[in-house]
Amino acid sequence: ATTSGPGFSLTAQIEPVQPHSVHTLVFRSLKRTHDMFLSERDCLPAPDPTADQVRRAVKAKDQFGPVLHMQSSAKTARPAAGKQAASSADPGSAASSAAAANTASVQVGEERMLVPKRAPLMPKPDWHPPWKLYRVISGHTGWVRCVAVDPLNRYFVTGAADRLIKIWDLASGTLKLSLTGHISTVRGLQVSDRHPFLFSCSEDKTVRCWDLEENKVVRHYHGHLSAVYGLTLHPTLDLLVTCGRDATARLWDMRTKLCIHTLAGHSSTVAAVASQSAEPQLVTGSHDCTVRLWDIAAGKSLVTLTNHKKSVRALAIHPTQFTFATGAPDNIKQWKFPDGQFLQNFSGHNAIVNALALNEDGVLVSGADNGSLHMWDWRTGSCFQRHTSPVQPGSIDSEAGIFALAFDRSGSRLITAEADKTVKIYKEDETATEETHPVNWRPGLLKKARY
Repeated sequence: ATTSGPGFSLTAQIEPVQPHSVHTLVFRSLKRTHDMFLSERDCLPAPDPTADQVRRAVKAKDQFGPVLHMQSSAKTARPAAGKQAASSADPGSAASSAAAANTASVQVGEERMLVPKRAPLMPKPDWHPPWKLYRVISGHTGWVRCVAVDPLNRYFVTGAADRLIKIWDLASGTLKLSLTGHISTVRGLQVSDRHPFLFSCSEDKTVRCWDLEENKVVRHYHGHLSAVYGLTLHPTLDLLVTCGRDATARLWDMRTKLCIHTLAGHSSTVAAVASQSAEPQLVTGSHDCTVRLWDIAAGKSLVTLTNHKKSVRALAIHPTQFTFATGAPDNIKQWKFPDGQFLQNFSGHNAIVNALALNEDGVLVSGADNGSLHMWDWRTGSCFQRHTSPVQPGSIDSEAGIFALAFDRSGSRLITAEADKTVKIYKEDETATEETHPVNWRPGLLKKARY
């Protein structure tokens, strides 16, 4: 290359660069690195076998300390394995063979370990007979919003948007009595197990106690600032618990009509309340998507469950187990007392779940806004029956909602309160067997979401 100008001249010769492959360049780099650290390698001390043995012993004790003593017993038990296999035909070896059926042998290094076999993703559900509709009762002139059953299983009570409380004979379905007094929709009913009293709550902000011997109101409970949506009676104490649109649950002394506690903590309508005799004695579900467990002695919240993503409208406590269920449009969830430990989801009822009912046979029933009824196996969370409630003549299809559910005291009849102004009674199909209605169980396709 030549460069010229006024007063100077520059001539330069650029040597061509010889190209090398990537492999050659990498090898040269590795060689330079090796030569650089070669002198330091000879200065390192020789490995000490005693120090290495101490390091291994410390690590083994740290990670496997609780089971380290089992290593020697496993080595001594290995020669006896052949003798046990030879004597497996003895009658006394039935228990050991059953235990071996639930374990698998795994080779780990030079040792052979017995580990339990992995359980299936979902256990096989119990068989339950299907439910069928056998009686439709008409009489209300408004949406039927609540239902309660007599402790002696003689009658059941319904409340509706026509402001009436009606008492029906459970065996025949005939109307026995109508109670008037509320000036708005009756939203909750409960018959006392220990007194001749019927308790009702309404959207007119009142809670009333009816004497069923004289068929009249004997007590009023004043205090709620808005509509009262639900009530429950304590199983062993003379306590009444109500909840409503003022975002509170109130604890009343049944006889003196005094408000013992106002349970505040929810930020929206408290739609459902349930009580039990064991701690925690009170559970509430709210439209703020939370479920709270309450200490009624202190009048404060013990646990707040925030797993639901939509409003909680229904609650059901298992009559014998220490568990309960909550219903919301996103899922039906099963929980365990006393800390509200999440157990499993009942997934598949894709509607606004208004009501839940649970009996001792392990049948959970959920009723929704679109008239659908789903029957679930309580132990496994499997839905064994889906049913759509028929809309009665004279009603439009949008009046297919189910607002309340209740089992009778035997658990063999299910009473539903519906938006088509009727009360429907379901019972188990007595002709069904496991052969005619087999369990629909596909464990490979079912996986529980743990949230």
